[in-house]
Amino acid sequence: MAVEPSRGRKVLRGIRNPFYAAQRTFRPSRPGIVHDGQVRRLQLWRTGLGLAAWVGLTVAYKAAVSAADVKAAADDRLDQSWSSVLVLVCTLPLVVGAFVAAAKGPLRRVYLRRALRPLGAVLAVMASMGTSALAMAPELAGFREAVGLPGKIVIAVLCLWSVGFALYGIGLSLVHVFRTADIHEVVPPVLAGVLVWEMALSDVVTGAYPQVPPAVRAAFILGAPVTVTALSWWEMRRLRVHHGLTVRDALGR
Repeated sequence: MAVEPSRGRKVLRGIRNPFYAAQRTFRPSRPGIVHDGQVRRLQLWRTGLGLAAWVGLTVAYKAAVSAADVKAAADDRLDQSWSSVLVLVCTLPLVVGAFVAAAKGPLRRVYLRRALRPLGAVLAVMASMGTSALAMAPELAGFREAVGLPGKIVIAVLCLWSVGFALYGIGLSLVHVFRTADIHEVVPPVLAGVLVWEMALSDVVTGAYPQVPPAVRAAFILGAPVTVTALSWWEMRRLRVHHGLTVRDALGR
């Protein structure tokens, strides 16, 4: 009986605080999951250094020389993060599906059940981004007029809450790879490696960072997948050495 009030307080806190709600939605929380402080710190360092490298590249090659350029660069970075999430959304079912299909016997059912939380995280970030359309899309102007001033206030509050939830959620989704550790601890490093090489290929195809000299551009684009691949290998090794977790054992083989 004592658990229910605590659960109710958490729900209310999530309703009031979009950042707390994002933490509850996008951070892995499976009972018995391995929490490794070194892996967590390295993930945060990787994200911070990636942002610092992008800022340094932008400043060094004068991609941002005015307030308007800074805003455009920030919008570009946000679009890039959103693109990463969209690529991850498309890649996730393929990698998870292959992982589940390769698992033996009853493990398949276990992993399918655990995959519901990552799927919920995907749906949550997509739904939260969709609320901006409700507030700003010209096609929905008639709806906004129909609901009147009270409805517009509700939409505005919902949009503000969703923006905070979505922006923080995008960051957490990239760090925790859509909480796929809830399926198994070995899934996030595998999925992160696939994702980062897909993004590098996308940068090459779309001609990202055109203002940067070709040699520096190539080093910058390849730096991310090489670094993340090395990090993923180190994470897999740490899971094997310190926690006895391997892909072979995860698949029951």
